[in-house]
Amino acid sequence: MSQLKTQLVILIGISLSVIALYGFLYLEHEWEIGLLLVALPVVILLLKRANMLIYYQKAARLMPRFTLVSFVLGVLVLILLLRHEHFALLMLTTVLLYVTVSLGLTIQFGFAGLVNFAAIAFFGIGAYSMAVLNHYFHAVPDLLIILFSGLTSALLGALLILPILRTRGHYAALITIAFGILLRTFLEVNDVFGGPQGLKVDGLEILGWDFADSFPSVLGGGSFYMAYAIAALLLAAAAYLLTRLIEASWFGLNMDSVRLDEVASASFGINAPRWKITAFMAGNFFAGLAGAVYAAMSGFIAPASFNFADSLLLVSIVLLGGIGNAVAVIPAALLIVVLPEKFQVIQEYRLLLFGIVVILILRFRPSGLMPRGLRQYFTGNSA
Repeated sequence: MSQLKTQLVILIGISLSVIALYGFLYLEHEWEIGLLLVALPVVILLLKRANMLIYYQKAARLMPRFTLVSFVLGVLVLILLLRHEHFALLMLTTVLLYVTVSLGLTIQFGFAGLVNFAAIAFFGIGAYSMAVLNHYFHAVPDLLIILFSGLTSALLGALLILPILRTRGHYAALITIAFGILLRTFLEVNDVFGGPQGLKVDGLEILGWDFADSFPSVLGGGSFYMAYAIAALLLAAAAYLLTRLIEASWFGLNMDSVRLDEVASASFGINAPRWKITAFMAGNFFAGLAGAVYAAMSGFIAPASFNFADSLLLVSIVLLGGIGNAVAVIPAALLIVVLPEKFQVIQEYRLLLFGIVVILILRFRPSGLMPRGLRQYFTGNSA
């Protein structure tokens, strides 16, 4: 395909995706969402039979940077269209923050083969770091506080990985579960962190822009959630770009080797513990960044905000989309976060449904709805 034709195919695919996303977020009635859920598979099937999906996949592989930029611009247009819809923007921001955390889990699960059921704990570490630093160190810019929150989660993750390196399989998973429970208990009994009542968190202020204010009227006005949606979008885009760079580099190659066979990797001089630590810290860094933005957006955090059930939700996103596929976490996060909010009748049974979904996926499609493709060592134009 010519470059112009490739770009046109990408723009059409992104436009259809943004329209579907707009429908999920804007529509309110359950029957409307139900019709959309029925229509989407039909449209996807028709596009697949017309070989349009193959064309789009080829185009996206040929021009990954153009695809990413187009998607970011498309979501920015979506945010502008939803500028007066507070709840829709809140859901979109939550989806984007969960995408960032899920990308960190993709590095841990999909690349290095590390089981982590404490993602929400590291998300909470980032949130509490934001709350404490924002309260006691007003002179520190919020952007630096966000970065420090990510680093705090990464460093604590480096400590947790030490006992995990000495275990395998479900024993490693139990360590991460125990860490999440211990962290919540520690926060509840520690008055410095507000105890069970939690802490108040001030809104973000970056480069003189107070996120608590309504969006500037010069740009069309709108909900203050617009600023957080844009921040979450940029964070998710940066996390996605870093994840794909890791996957394509020798970092990702070493992680894949460790995941597939540690003994064979060691025989070729690959230091398995080093790459496991790197993957675990990188994934938790993403979670800490997302947690800091979430805390500022919520305005209040408490230990009850970071339950083990939320960790299961994040794991469900990775499993549903496809382990190791960075693109797949986007639609998976959208489905798992938005659908229970739209279908209030299933809200009380959300965890039950997530458990059923995980069991069904592990039984019938263990690689997820969008499995990770084989590593390509020779690629074409990456403009």
